[in-house]
Amino acid sequence: MTFDPRLTPLRDGIASRALEGLVAAEVYLDPQPMACAVPAAGIHRAADAASEQMDQLLFGEVFEVIEEEGAFVYGQARRDGYCGFVEAARLTPRGPSPTHRVAAIRTYAFAEPTIKSKAAGPYSINSLVHVEAVEGRLAKVTGAGWMTFDHLAPVGVFEQDWAAVAERFAGAPYLWGGRESLGLDCSGLVQAALFACGRACPRDADLQEGLGRPIDRAEFGRGDLVFWKGHVAVGLDAERIVHANGHHMAVAVERLDEALARIKANSYGEATSYRRL
Repeated sequence: MTFDPRLTPLRDGIASRALEGLVAAEVYLDPQPMACAVPAAGIHRAADAASEQMDQLLFGEVFEVIEEEGAFVYGQARRDGYCGFVEAARLTPRGPSPTHRVAAIRTYAFAEPTIKSKAAGPYSINSLVHVEAVEGRLAKVTGAGWMTFDHLAPVGVFEQDWAAVAERFAGAPYLWGGRESLGLDCSGLVQAALFACGRACPRDADLQEGLGRPIDRAEFGRGDLVFWKGHVAVGLDAERIVHANGHHMAVAVERLDEALARIKANSYGEATSYRRL
């Protein structure tokens, strides 16, 4: 059996207890659930902040810690299954279960129940929060501060149109491995839009290409996905897409035909598939 190293908590002979009997390892350890204590924390390829950022944790998301290495811990993100290294200082012991998620593209947390107090953040859409109290328009969030209550949605209440969610990111900078509203990559945009609609979604474009069912180019429309090797975009209608891309270095809306021609001209090839969720 072949295991994807991106999604398999195994390194240097140490594996998560969940893999016992499935993969060979010298030792199996029980993961320790920790939570992201900052607006966003990078999941890196190595125990080095200068190494490649492959993914991110958002505030409140759980990271299953397997082992420590210097200032970093190795483990697996519970929400999308990605494995890597996170700076230990960006994590905290898991607190109470989330009651809400951030539903605005981004929001701030204030030190006091007034918008004139010191602000922290911003916290991105899909961050997970526990609301302790509400005073007027502000909600007290464990470990963060006072957030605008209208920017939150109860756990289990989702949006319906992932294309609309994706379009709200227009203009956000392109960031490799990013999932936050201040910067994200192509598959991070798709994942963020689907998470906001209560849909499970893997992290990388090649994994996302297994979602839904294949369709023809002529059928392509709103909410459908179009894939190239290493890239993905969301359909806004039959002719337009929204995607985080390295050409614009931002989330951009453009005509699908123009994107197809440019990507082919840049030697990245034809679209590999169109899919409907």
